[in-house]
Amino acid sequence: MVKNKLDILAIGVHPDDVELGCGATLLKHLDLGYKIGILDLTKGELGTNGSAELRLQEANAAKEFAGIQVRDNLGFADGFFINDKAHKIEIIKVIRKYQPDIILSNAIMDRHPDHGNASKMISEACFLSGLIKIETQIDGERQDKWRPKKVYNYIQDYQLEPDFVVDISDHFERKIEMVLCFKSQFYNPKDIGEQTPISSKSFLEHLRGRAAGFGRRINVKYAEGFTSSSYIGIDDITKIL
Repeated sequence: MVKNKLDILAIGVHPDDVELGCGATLLKHLDLGYKIGILDLTKGELGTNGSAELRLQEANAAKEFAGIQVRDNLGFADGFFINDKAHKIEIIKVIRKYQPDIILSNAIMDRHPDHGNASKMISEACFLSGLIKIETQIDGERQDKWRPKKVYNYIQDYQLEPDFVVDISDHFERKIEMVLCFKSQFYNPKDIGEQTPISSKSFLEHLRGRAAGFGRRINVKYAEGFTSSSYIGIDDITKIL
């Protein structure tokens, strides 16, 4: 087993995808003692506001705020990456490096085409990472094959129906603080940048409303939703909310 093994690796095509989609779930599991990392596939350089350099700084600020163990960025081309062997090999290297049991990934379908495209690429990379005949190396050392136990997709802009939701009632407010580490992207009363749908105050209210809607379905204040392409096994039905 690798020394820097993670329990959960959250992958987002843009810096801030993970914070928006599953930030509170990560914060909750950090508090439960799990080792967690984030992998950003691009630097979000096509975003209306900010720059690649600024968004990297903001991503690091969010990492430090949350206490995330590691955060890497593969530097794929925002808006123009393709689902080919070269891109999947780079993702496989990260999966094998950290050997996560759970992968949290972009939405399977969304308004931004990068989200669905990344979701498919990540899912395929997770499978291929478990094949022994695909050889990868880091720093000249051959990596062992590794396939995560589960891949779950967080929900982003589209209101997809979740397969399960996570109670985040005690962590939602910290999620908002984590999101706001991306000062160039989200609501800032002193900001004079270009106004976008996500930079308005109403967007934060939308996040709260969606979390409240998911929470209502399981009788808690707030929840985050996820989809799964495979069955989810339950060991003890008495512990389901």
